[in-house]
Amino acid sequence: MSLLDLQRGFIGFLLDQPSEIPVAVDGDAGPGLAVYHNAYSAQLVDCLKDSYERLWAWLGDERFEQAARHHIAQHPPHSWTLRDYGGGFSDTINALYPGDIEVGEIAALDWALRRAFDGPNAVAFDPQRLSDVDWEDAVIDFVPTLDLLPVKTNCGAIWNAIAAGEDVPPAEMLPEPAWIRVWRVDLQPHFATIEQTEMGAIQLAVSGLSFARLCDRLAEENGLESAVEAAGGYLASWLQDGLIANIR
Repeated sequence: MSLLDLQRGFIGFLLDQPSEIPVAVDGDAGPGLAVYHNAYSAQLVDCLKDSYERLWAWLGDERFEQAARHHIAQHPPHSWTLRDYGGGFSDTINALYPGDIEVGEIAALDWALRRAFDGPNAVAFDPQRLSDVDWEDAVIDFVPTLDLLPVKTNCGAIWNAIAAGEDVPPAEMLPEPAWIRVWRVDLQPHFATIEQTEMGAIQLAVSGLSFARLCDRLAEENGLESAVEAAGGYLASWLQDGLIANIR
């Protein structure tokens, strides 16, 4: 038997997957291999619990561990660091809970916040510099940790209640689809649920449109008579939240 066959058999043993495994692995191998078997899965389950703490609280111990072990069997680690291992777990959750939309959205929010925490640093734009901005040509640069998640449920309210140790509301569908923006200020990840129009404004800004042209497009696409006022409100919110890195 080749080394490759032995390695494949050992991985199959760790993942509880049937394979042509040597007797030394598949048979009575003693406590040594059992330690590897238990430690491998346990460490990865703990890794997922750390990255998806609010999802863990929402599902409970048993359902979360079942989902985690299902994911581990299908997706072994591929990075040099376990920090990356949570990627794709929300897809697994969506597949396991297709009728419970909030479950997958809580998972996606957990992971986005974790990635924001690990993301690149950026200093927020100083509002005192606003007087120097030429708004006809000004272009907004957001902090690099900004992420945008489409949502259909009150997953944000559920997440906040779990984090605060408050009574958790039941899952509900939002009156209309919305978005959650995720970003980091200093070392603290943040998120906010936003409406479709603000999402459109962020997308326009990210595309490189000047602030003046952004206002024009908001008026054209949404029929907003007060598009400048709306855009100004978004700008004020983005500045207050530390979402903007630069206005150039």
